[in-house]
Amino acid sequence: MSEQTAPPPPAARAPAPDDDTPLLARNPVVSWVWTNFFSTPLNIALTVISVWFIWSVGSAFLEWAVFNGVLFADSRAHCREIVEHGACWAVVSSRIDSFLYGLYPPAQHWRINITFLLLVAALVPVLWDTMPHRKRALLYSAFVFPVLAVWLLVGGLGLEPVSTKKFSGFMLTLVIGVTGITLSLPLGILLALARRSSLPVLRILSVVFIEFIRGVPLITLLFIASVLLSYFLPPGASFDLIIRVLIMVTLFASAYMAEVIRGGFQSIPAGQYEAAQALGLGYWRSLQKVILPQVLKVSIPGIVNSFIGLYKDTTLVIIIGLFDPLGIGRSLLSDAAWAGLSAEVYLFVALFYFCSCFAMSRYSLYVERKLERGQSHDR
Repeated sequence: MSEQTAPPPPAARAPAPDDDTPLLARNPVVSWVWTNFFSTPLNIALTVISVWFIWSVGSAFLEWAVFNGVLFADSRAHCREIVEHGACWAVVSSRIDSFLYGLYPPAQHWRINITFLLLVAALVPVLWDTMPHRKRALLYSAFVFPVLAVWLLVGGLGLEPVSTKKFSGFMLTLVIGVTGITLSLPLGILLALARRSSLPVLRILSVVFIEFIRGVPLITLLFIASVLLSYFLPPGASFDLIIRVLIMVTLFASAYMAEVIRGGFQSIPAGQYEAAQALGLGYWRSLQKVILPQVLKVSIPGIVNSFIGLYKDTTLVIIIGLFDPLGIGRSLLSDAAWAGLSAEVYLFVALFYFCSCFAMSRYSLYVERKLERGQSHDR
């Protein structure tokens, strides 16, 4: 007769809360609010002051910006006829095409719209790691989209050519920001590898480049790109200003990216390199399969911080005569019909940059949490 095993004991269950249990212990939301805002007399005082300040400032701002805001008008005087004290958002709505497309020919705005849709399609496989057929889609993002974007924006081969001098507004910000972000990461990885190389020439060249770029302000490099570089070109030769700016912005961002990546390499334990060698992996295979994924994981906060800094630094191109959103706003404020509405213009531009940078930061947090969950599952 087979030996019968005792049934496993029932899983331990948390005791049901007693009716006499305080509300704070039973409700986690109430408990969190009490702990963080009302647990001590100092917390209570700070909470009351903060609520009063937020209500005072927030209610006044909402009254000015929303409740008394004017969205459509012909001029500042017309806004004041509608509402005497309130935001005149008509300065933005009436010139929204200027902010979006800048000086690009109005009849060709459809080309920018299509390019933006293609950009969204190119970002989907990059940001969505579980996308079906992702490897094929990444080929489109890496090779097909850049060619299509250049063809659509610049023209040629059946499209009307458009000078890059017409690139301005938010469109210019996206062109510089996306190009710099896309190219600075691989260049930064290569520079970090070169700085760690055992070849003296390669290591010295990378160190000199990185330290020089990091020791010079970006505005100085932009001046070099716009003014000094033309002196080194052959007589009669021309080098597009936008391309020069893109090169300088990419090189500047790649130097900072290289230091972020190098910090990631230094955080990897030596045992990881030894384990890759024990598996018979060569240098490049171990770098691809073992080391670099860990480096990029620990470097995510620094990488995203560099991306956000680069994206905001695109506003510096106004110094060399390119019309970014701030340049468009300044030219708009010089119109007598809209003079004196700088608060509305700069708040609108600030909202655009905030939404873009906030989206990047939130996505980086999502990736970090996902990698942490994956690591906990592996354990």
